[in-house]
Amino acid sequence: MTDVSHEDPVDPDTDFRLTVDAADAGKRLDAVLAAHLDALSRNRIQSLIKSGDVTVGGAKIVEPKFRVNEGDALTLTLPEPEDPTPKGENIPINVVYEDEHLIVVDKPAGLVVHPGAGNWTGTLVNALIHHCGDSLSGIGGVRRPGIVHRIDKDTSGLLVVAKTDQAHQGLTGQFADHGRSGPLERAYAAIVWGAPASLKGTIDANLARSQSNRQKMAVVKTSGRQAVTHWQVKERFGPAEQADLASLIECRLETGRTHQIRVHMAHIGHPLIGDGDYGSGFKTKINRLDEPLKSTVSGFGRQALHAGLLAFMHPANGETLRFESPYPADFAHLLASLQKF
Repeated sequence: MTDVSHEDPVDPDTDFRLTVDAADAGKRLDAVLAAHLDALSRNRIQSLIKSGDVTVGGAKIVEPKFRVNEGDALTLTLPEPEDPTPKGENIPINVVYEDEHLIVVDKPAGLVVHPGAGNWTGTLVNALIHHCGDSLSGIGGVRRPGIVHRIDKDTSGLLVVAKTDQAHQGLTGQFADHGRSGPLERAYAAIVWGAPASLKGTIDANLARSQSNRQKMAVVKTSGRQAVTHWQVKERFGPAEQADLASLIECRLETGRTHQIRVHMAHIGHPLIGDGDYGSGFKTKINRLDEPLKSTVSGFGRQALHAGLLAFMHPANGETLRFESPYPADFAHLLASLQKF
């Protein structure tokens, strides 16, 4: 452990401690650490605090905005660096189709697609490495072997993964084209709050990282990346005289941006049920529901989104492959409960 004063350089590969002086008293914990650690970004320091790697006076502090006092002893313990190469793990996966070129899986909600910050193990990539061995394509990078497209951790449904470089190139080209000149199709089932006035529509609204929360996306007017979602109402739920409690919507993507459907549906006033990031303002609606629907909706612990349709041209033989995934049990139960309303 190293005692660090204002003048001492800090080695980012060692643990260190710092005693707060009068100049730093009353400041945020992350700001104080960042001011004395040029080798670590403030975002990195915030992550370390949230991970429990920082103590103040021997007590673990996980809130970056915690205010420090003069004389507080700050200790930061850097964890061992993670091995960037994912390892195979015996995680069950639902294989819908597989040949020597590619594999189509039906991903359950709760499974992260590839390793990243906070999810270095237990991902679909780890499962695929175990299942496929050395046959996965490397074009996607060390942490994303064979990955052509993604769906969110808490979204269920279909994904195609390349097992050869040729397949990866062919599939990547189709997804980049978004089906404009080929058979690529992606359709999602979404259960949203409310009922759109029209039965169908198109949302063309650029997306970029939220300025207030970099973990979220937001609709922007003058920058960002183009995002287009086509939607159609399949069913409306509510009292017979006013079926506007919720709706089952089919969404088809013309582009593939992070959180696209979730942000776009919230943008038009119909966020997905269960979406804590983009639909938190609708939580009060749950309290006005009668049992057992109230318990079903409040207990639905993810965004109600399922990637149910995937079609593409086989990159080796040119055949059009089309797959449909039935609703998973939690989605089907939520839907059935709304249909009884």
